[in-house]
Amino acid sequence: MSRADLHREAIKLRSQRMSYSQIKAKLGVSKSTLSEWLRAYPLTREEINNLRANSEKRIERYRQTMKRKRDERFMSYCQEEKERYLPFSKRELLIAGLFLYWGEGNKASRYTVSINNTDPKLVQFALYWLRYSLDIPMRRIRIYVHLYSDMSVRRELAYWSKLLMIPLRQFNKPYIKKSKRSDIDQKGFGHGTCGIKVEDTVMKERILAALLVVSDHYVRKYG
Repeated sequence: MSRADLHREAIKLRSQRMSYSQIKAKLGVSKSTLSEWLRAYPLTREEINNLRANSEKRIERYRQTMKRKRDERFMSYCQEEKERYLPFSKRELLIAGLFLYWGEGNKASRYTVSINNTDPKLVQFALYWLRYSLDIPMRRIRIYVHLYSDMSVRRELAYWSKLLMIPLRQFNKPYIKKSKRSDIDQKGFGHGTCGIKVEDTVMKERILAALLVVSDHYVRKYG
C-alpha cells in the first residue's frame, strides 16, 4: 500500500473513532506520522475516555486469560509430578526428611531433633516424617511457636494445634517477639514460626551421621 493509500486508510479508520494505537496496529504506521496526518481529526473527550475504558477491559481480559493458562499449565505439571514421584517408599520418605533437616533442622543441640518454619505445609511434612519415618509417638512431640507482639497468641496456638492435630498441652510457652508483624515487609505465611521437636540423643546422632556420610560421599564425587 502506497503512502497516499495509507494516509487515506488512516483517515477512514479515524472516522470510525479508532485510536492511534488501534490504527497503528492495523496499518503499521508510526504514531508520529499518524499525529501529523490526523491532526485535523481529533477525538472528543468522551470518545477518548471510552477508548481508555475499553482498553483497560481488554487488558484485564488478557491478564485473566494468561492467568488461567498459567494455572492450567501448572496444574498439568502437578499431575505429571504426582504420577512421577508419589507415593514415596519409606526409604524415600526418610531421605526426603533428611534433606529437609539438613536445610531447616537444628544441628547445634546434641539431643534435640527439631525443625521450624513459617510454612504450614513444611511443618506438617516434618511432623509426618518424624512420626512415620522415624517412628516417633505423637505423645513425645513438643510444639513451640514464635509470634510477633501484635498477633493473637490464643488464635495462633489454636491454628497450629488444629493444623497439626496436637493438643495444646504439648505446646511450650510461645516466644513473643517485641517487633510487630505489621512492621515486617516480608510477612511469610502469617501465623508466626512453628517448630516441632523431640528429645532423643541417639536419633539426633543418627540424623547428623546420615547427613555427614551423604555430604562426604558427594563432596568427594564433586572434587
